[in-house]
Amino acid sequence: MTERVWVLADPRAGTAAQALGIAERLGLPFRTVALEWGALARLPLRWGTPAGLAPAARAAVKAPPPAIAISAGRRSAPVALWLAARGVRTVHCMRPGFAEHRFDLLVAGRHDDPPAAPNILPILGATHRMSPARLAAARDEWAAFAALPSPRVVLLLGGPPRAEGMAPATAAAIAGAVAGFAGSVLATGSRRTGRAAEQAVAAALAPLPHHLRRWGDAGPNPYTGMLAWADAVVVTGDSVSMLSESLATRVPVFIADPGGLGPRHRRLHASLLAAGQARLLADAPAPFPRDALDETGRVAAEVLARGLA
Repeated sequence: MTERVWVLADPRAGTAAQALGIAERLGLPFRTVALEWGALARLPLRWGTPAGLAPAARAAVKAPPPAIAISAGRRSAPVALWLAARGVRTVHCMRPGFAEHRFDLLVAGRHDDPPAAPNILPILGATHRMSPARLAAARDEWAAFAALPSPRVVLLLGGPPRAEGMAPATAAAIAGAVAGFAGSVLATGSRRTGRAAEQAVAAALAPLPHHLRRWGDAGPNPYTGMLAWADAVVVTGDSVSMLSESLATRVPVFIADPGGLGPRHRRLHASLLAAGQARLLADAPAPFPRDALDETGRVAAEVLARGLA
């Protein structure tokens, strides 16, 4: 049996999560089609075609088509449009820069300045998999975090988008600022953070109770559990995914600057600040009221309301 819903999953986890998060919130069975890129994916393919796919992935999308395909990212857009030409309804995340009118629903961050159009749904940040149910389950799974002193501040570390790791001095300054108002810290590094920066964070957090998850550490990843037990979140502003996932909580979210940020990042931060969903780290630890942001749930509801799934 062919599932009615396909997710065209980009190899990049953060990009795939945007499409997967929507599919999970629809409450319908879905098939994940893992996309693998071939040499032609480097070309600016601006029409519906599976030509950018490696052979195995190309064969997978030529199976009997679903009713709806959910995708994210520029490279998956030609594949989605190729399916659209075969009668498949399409929901795509992130502006591809071409043929935007051809998607049944295009989900675009407000920071990317989407035009007003009947098929375009502007959102704050990006969609993701950090649903209320997932956070509730993680709070049970990681109940050991309850023993840490409050306020428990979660520190999510990325790094400059185009550099080889965050400068250790920058990482130490961010961690030191967090240590100044936290009762305990739950910190995690990412691919862009770098070992030297993680070591600097460990030194800055040494005087107080903390749990530091370094990039590549073995064992279960406590990332969702950290967010589930947070009293406040400090997140570096390079990652649209981490920022958006942080906003799924109900606690204050503060944005830290890892260096190397560009205009698109600044527009994202401005949109979140204007909506009252986040503040800059310089404003911490002053609390501020905010509701959990559930843009993924809103997108899923819109997909169902439009009869696309």
